Amino acid sequence: MTPDTTARARLEELRAVTLERLSALEGEHRAVVDASRDSNADDEHDPEGSTIAFERAQVDALVRDALARLESVDDALRRIDDGTYGTCTRCGEPIAAGRLEARPTATTCVGCAGR
Repeated sequence: MTPDTTARARLEELRAVTLERLSALEGEHRAVVDASRDSNADDEHDPEGSTIAFERAQVDALVRDALARLESVDDALRRIDDGTYGTCTRCGEPIAAGRLEARPTATTCVGCAGR
């Protein structure tokens, strides 16, 4: 198995896990919205209202994080396809295999990431 094949497999797995997470979060979001719709809670005047708003905001933030992760995975897959995966976008040097193993979507080497 070539390094790119291994990286692609890891990224495809990460993509699948992220899509599952997004699906679950979308279900949670629907549940929060449905619960608030079925409730007569007034976010502004009801003490429970702020909890509903907080839960909705928290789920929204988690969805945004998952979407960003999905985008970074898709970007990494494109870099594999165009032959630039594993090359630092800042200095052009190779990204260490250990870094790519820990962060398969990494775009910079350790030195450039620390700057």
